[in-house]
Amino acid sequence: MYQINAISRAMMEFYRGEPHQIQHYIKVHSFAKQIGEGEGLDAHTQFVLEAAALVHDIGIKPAKEKYGSSRGPLQEQEGPAPAKALLEQIGLHPADIERICWLVGHHHTYDPVEGIDHRILLEADYLVNQHEGQKDKEAARAARESFFRTKTGIDLLNVMFDL
Repeated sequence: MYQINAISRAMMEFYRGEPHQIQHYIKVHSFAKQIGEGEGLDAHTQFVLEAAALVHDIGIKPAKEKYGSSRGPLQEQEGPAPAKALLEQIGLHPADIERICWLVGHHHTYDPVEGIDHRILLEADYLVNQHEGQKDKEAARAARESFFRTKTGIDLLNVMFDL
């Protein structure tokens, strides 16, 4: 648990002065945690998922600096390097860093989904983006039918958007 808090705090420093970014990753982490626990992930997979949820959007800042855009593919391209540096500083195991960085580099890649941690990260990020983007109920319904696969993720989507 200490490492999760350390990652969250490091991300807060990374996005100092950008409350929207801080609020976003905290919300995605909360949903990822709920979905992972609801789906019965083992402790190690849960940890990797939660760490990835905290750093998933770390590529936004370097993408904006480099390209003036934070489009999904640019986030995926620019995110793994700063994520690796941050996670190494905290002292995560190299294999965990590798998987978390892979997730950061694929958190907008919906096909193929490679692993339950990838699936849950996509669903958690979607739940937050759906709300922040103020999409309508029909968009949520379409996502439920075409994209969501976990029982817990579907339940959260149904409750949030009264589907």
